[in-house]
Amino acid sequence: MTNPFRTPEDYELFLYSLRERYAGIHASSLAFIRRGASLARMTGEACFDEGLRLVVRERLVFDRLPMTLDSYGYEVWRGEKKLYWYDSQPHPDDSALQATHPHHKHVRPDIKRHRIPAPALSFTQPNLPALIEEIEALVESLKAQAR
Repeated sequence: MTNPFRTPEDYELFLYSLRERYAGIHASSLAFIRRGASLARMTGEACFDEGLRLVVRERLVFDRLPMTLDSYGYEVWRGEKKLYWYDSQPHPDDSALQATHPHHKHVRPDIKRHRIPAPALSFTQPNLPALIEEIEALVESLKAQAR
């Protein structure tokens, strides 16, 4: 896949065609919002089967091209329960996270403090494909458990 971070317009096209690429998304409120000549935000939710939803916050900068992510937060919910989240908040003193610094995932049992590396996330490539594929696999797992 071509990197959709090349220009803001490329990323908008990528974002607004996600439902065409991923059949698992059955509703989306994801929106690309320009905040001046060199900054944009992408926010909203993508909804999946089994009550799963991905809540997205990205801050994108394009003062130089290609465009890059400046920061992000991604949360995965099932109904009213937050299952896990990813963020780019640095934790330089956590040696377990250095391999993917600052990219990491918060997981149970102590979701706020239990962090693991997130090798699929980046500031220079789109993160949504990996996140969506992870959620689609979770949907399939939940459906299999229900059978």
